[in-house]
Amino acid sequence: MSPADLSVMFFLQMAVIIAVCRIVGRLAKRLLGQPQVVGEMIAGVLLGPSLFGALAPDAQGWLFPQESRSLLFVVAQFGVGLYMFLVGLGFNVAHFRANAPSAAAVSLSGIAAPFAIAVLITPWLLETPGLFVAGVPALQATLFMGACIAITAFPMLARIIHERGLSNSPLGTLALSAGAIDDAGAWTVLAIVLATLGAGAGLAVKAIAGGLLFVLFMLTLGHRLLAPLGRIAEREGHLDQTLLAIALTAFMLAAFAMDAIGLHAVFGGFVLGAAMPRGPFAMELRRRLEPLTVVVLLPVFFCYSGLNTQLTMVDSRDLVLV
Repeated sequence: MSPADLSVMFFLQMAVIIAVCRIVGRLAKRLLGQPQVVGEMIAGVLLGPSLFGALAPDAQGWLFPQESRSLLFVVAQFGVGLYMFLVGLGFNVAHFRANAPSAAAVSLSGIAAPFAIAVLITPWLLETPGLFVAGVPALQATLFMGACIAITAFPMLARIIHERGLSNSPLGTLALSAGAIDDAGAWTVLAIVLATLGAGAGLAVKAIAGGLLFVLFMLTLGHRLLAPLGRIAEREGHLDQTLLAIALTAFMLAAFAMDAIGLHAVFGGFVLGAAMPRGPFAMELRRRLEPLTVVVLLPVFFCYSGLNTQLTMVDSRDLVLV
């Protein structure tokens, strides 16, 4: 597929994704009482091989050819990372400081339970043909399973909290804090597992040290370096294009840094957003970016996940997610 053909198909894909996610999201909200994001997640599965691909495989393959998946992946990562940046902008740092021990306790519980389950099920899973490569040590397999179960749907959690109007509440702050700590810990464990399986110790060191240094920098020196943006916006009474460009450049660099060290762009966006100055600057930045992010970019994330998910009936009693 040529770049020109890819461009033509991309615009059609975006039209379908936006329309279907909006329609299914509204139906989920009205008929099931679920948040918009739940409907968007369902829409992503419906557009994938589970329904659209099963009913009209040729049409689904034409609309979402394999060659276009890389482009959709990049747009999805950009959308979910930018959304978590906006979530960070609304994150109540004062609530977090007051409830940090509680957030750590909730996160520790959220990590401990999945790893306990992994200890119980991994010996059985190791005997399942085709699930693990031959000869993988039981310890690495257990850590891998625990990390996979422990990693949260952090963007979806944030979207539900936002849609329910809990973003600025102590409960919402506690949930977001625990989710962020949980995900960072699980990704770190995953990096350690990959390092022990041959990727090299440098991978784990880079993820752990890089993540800690990034958080410390953003919450100390980074916060001070960003503070003038808030003062300029307050003095000018609006957010001009230069300030918007600076904020978006900072987001791109934060997302790049976290992706590069083996964590995730959403982590970089969220921490940067939390370190940004509050007041008119944050409010105007959210007002400018949120509609495009939520309506256009974020649905691509759920659709891309759906395109790589297939529900397969194994027999009359079992349903397997592939």
